[in-house]
Amino acid sequence: MVAQINRLKIKLISRLLFGFILSAVFAFSANAAPSLLTDDETETLIKEIVKPIFKVANVSFDENRIHLLNDMSLNAFVSDGNHLFVHTGTILKAENVNEISGILAHETGHIAGGHIMRQKLKIQDLQTLSAISLIAAGGAAVASGRGDAAMAIALGSHGSLLNSLMAYQMTEERSADESAVKYLKALHQSPAGLKNFMKTIQKTNRLSGYEETPYFRTHPMSTERMAFFEKALKQNGGKTTSPLDKDFEFVKAKLFAFLMPQEQTLKKYPLSDKTDTAVYAHAVVKFKQKKFAEAVLLMNNLIERYPSNPYFYQLKGQFLFESGKPGEALKAYQKALEFKPNSNETMLLYAESAIETNLSKTELQNVIDILNKLQIRQETPRGWELLAKAYYQKGVEAQSLYASAKYSFLIGNVEIAKKQIKKALSLNPSESLKLKLKDLEEELKEE
Repeated sequence: MVAQINRLKIKLISRLLFGFILSAVFAFSANAAPSLLTDDETETLIKEIVKPIFKVANVSFDENRIHLLNDMSLNAFVSDGNHLFVHTGTILKAENVNEISGILAHETGHIAGGHIMRQKLKIQDLQTLSAISLIAAGGAAVASGRGDAAMAIALGSHGSLLNSLMAYQMTEERSADESAVKYLKALHQSPAGLKNFMKTIQKTNRLSGYEETPYFRTHPMSTERMAFFEKALKQNGGKTTSPLDKDFEFVKAKLFAFLMPQEQTLKKYPLSDKTDTAVYAHAVVKFKQKKFAEAVLLMNNLIERYPSNPYFYQLKGQFLFESGKPGEALKAYQKALEFKPNSNETMLLYAESAIETNLSKTELQNVIDILNKLQIRQETPRGWELLAKAYYQKGVEAQSLYASAKYSFLIGNVEIAKKQIKKALSLNPSESLKLKLKDLEEELKEE
């Protein structure tokens, strides 16, 4: 299931996106306010591609630091704490896994090279020099009595500082390129994907009228990069195919169908196309058209051909749940969990469907146990929201209010969270719950 989750990790992402980030060389445009997406199938694919790259680069792997952004630009970047972000546009415009591997290898080069911290230090140094230039400009104004002299000094200094930063970034981009080629060679993968993706960027640049200039750019000219990859391609062999290519085609089809207008989806995947990837896209189109029975039928056809694919059961479950059949959705999610028992997303969807059915107290407690384990593994607002419902159905109001307060806090409703804590404390909760409520109350005071 592709879901936009601005409520998930909002604080984390805000700190990362509006703090320091190191943009990828592959970006050619800046789109406003990209939204965070969650999709187990897509995220798993990215993790399976990047994990061996991290290993050869000697970079520790944390699956919770891999993120998907809904943005159609060609971009991937790393941020503080070695968080890796991949734009949906990169996935949709790439031709195969080899291209994605090249992009992620480049970003891994930034991580392994410590470029984020180095750029932070460089910026701090430049900020110090900038302050010195402003002091000098003020002195010139006093000495000469002319504001234009001060302005000339200030502008000249800032232009020089900016050029210095750009040149420094270009050096690091070249370093990341070299690292990417080295990692790909170690994995017996071809650098052809990097070369081909650069061609895509060059074409896009020409069509958009975008032109690179000598200074105002954060990476080397595309022609320079092309020459480097051409040389690497001649020197290094490696495979251009991957065992993940079929998975990649399914991911592209689903993402395209969910994120693009129906007309564009049917143009790319016409109804006359009976390939498995096209059927996957057609199922999503039927779902968006609210033709739920037809969407489920198409998913059943895919399940017959791929009976152990957990994502097909998961998507079928979504279609059934959205059509008002939580009981049937629950069965689909159970099948998905048989083939991928540790899927956080499927477990959340399973719990959501279960709560919408008539559960016994024992069954409710099982759902509560699942959700509590999930919140320990990866805390999400959605998890707390479902816990609040489950506790309420079980008749444990104080616990329900605590979960509601956690949910309210994570989505930014601090005042509502305070009221929920106050109400929960008035219900004479257990000592352990009272401590949790008091801790959350203290945390709210810092907001």
